[in-house]
Amino acid sequence: MTIFLVCMLVIVVLLLAEIPVAFSFGIGAILFTYATGNNISFLVTHGFNTASGFALLALPLFILGGLIMAEGGISARLLDFVNSFVGRIKGGLGAVTVLTCALFGAISGSSSAAIAAIGQIMIPRMVKEGYPEGHATALVACSSVLALLIPPSIPMIIFSITGGLSVGAAFLSTIIPGILLTLLYCVLNFWILRNDTSIKVDPPLPFKAAVRGVAKAGYNATFALLMPVIILGAIYSGIATPTEAAAIAVIYAIPVSLMVYKGLTIRTLGAVTVRAVIMTGSIMAVLFFLFIMSRAMILEQVPKQLAEALLTMSDNKFVILLVINLLLLLIGMIVDDISGAVLAAIIFLPIVQALGIHPIHFAAIVGVNLGLGNVSPPCAPMLYMAGGVAKLPLNKYIGPTLKLLCLGHLPMVAIVTFLPELSLFLPRLLMGIE
Repeated sequence: MTIFLVCMLVIVVLLLAEIPVAFSFGIGAILFTYATGNNISFLVTHGFNTASGFALLALPLFILGGLIMAEGGISARLLDFVNSFVGRIKGGLGAVTVLTCALFGAISGSSSAAIAAIGQIMIPRMVKEGYPEGHATALVACSSVLALLIPPSIPMIIFSITGGLSVGAAFLSTIIPGILLTLLYCVLNFWILRNDTSIKVDPPLPFKAAVRGVAKAGYNATFALLMPVIILGAIYSGIATPTEAAAIAVIYAIPVSLMVYKGLTIRTLGAVTVRAVIMTGSIMAVLFFLFIMSRAMILEQVPKQLAEALLTMSDNKFVILLVINLLLLLIGMIVDDISGAVLAAIIFLPIVQALGIHPIHFAAIVGVNLGLGNVSPPCAPMLYMAGGVAKLPLNKYIGPTLKLLCLGHLPMVAIVTFLPELSLFLPRLLMGIE
């Protein structure tokens, strides 16, 4: 346990020193392996075999599909469709941003893809309409993590594979929390901007004109809106596994982007594929070292010792859940959502199972916690990415971000943690889990 804690401290120091995540975990894994006297050859083989599993093929496919959609005009059609409903209400563009991020999450499964696709369009548009720059940036950053909750979610795939859980059940566990958080962010957006006189609002259209506008936007977005239906329908009908559904998403996205929306060309498709390969490579390097470290931890019974340490702290499972939530928040602050999902499965899943907490319920807890951590300083990768898109310094958008997190995301973490039926209802209804 002492060796493990020292190695984790080394990893944190390296991360804070801005050493790449893969190298930080690689150094920590090698230190832990040699310090505990394990055979590095065996662990490397395990890491390679786990990282090359069929289920993980969904990762590069969803990344490629998300980038194609962002480049191919699908996100713009989604924005126009949502805007046709609430775009002419004061604060409506903010609600459009939140809802579109949720819809885009249902297609790409990636927070960073949501920021790239939606943020580049909506932040300048909101600022032009009189929205405070800080609020627009914070709204995009906070809404982007809805992609962790609205399936298909890449971190949920990684968590399920690492923990040996059903990917479909883990997807279902975060749907209701994701929808509730989407609505909560919309309400908070309207409430925060209620007295802002600088926001420009177009006058409402007559009823018939509004209906025609919605119908036209819906028609134009038909192929975009069909995508989550096809992906999730294929998974939950049993037609396809999540990996096969990811392949279907790519096969569907390419002709739609090339020939229907025409936002993609053969040349840009090649560039997008290269970007997807680079992103996948960086993530797989992180996962490879995490899988090595996870096996070494299991051989040294570190998860069991951590579980015993927490169980001696209190016999009240709600107190231990509160402690685990704080630790998950810290993990989310320091590392990205992919790494956080692996660490949560390795370290905390055995603990919650020992407490009698349903592992699918814990999947939802991990999802909402990592989302909160990804937009909470000091590291906050999604927050800084949104700031980079807006070209704003942190002090301009940190205040609005904290307001949204404290009034929206933090209460949702508590609700998901202490109301297990919220996340277990759909998995029990649709997949028959106990």
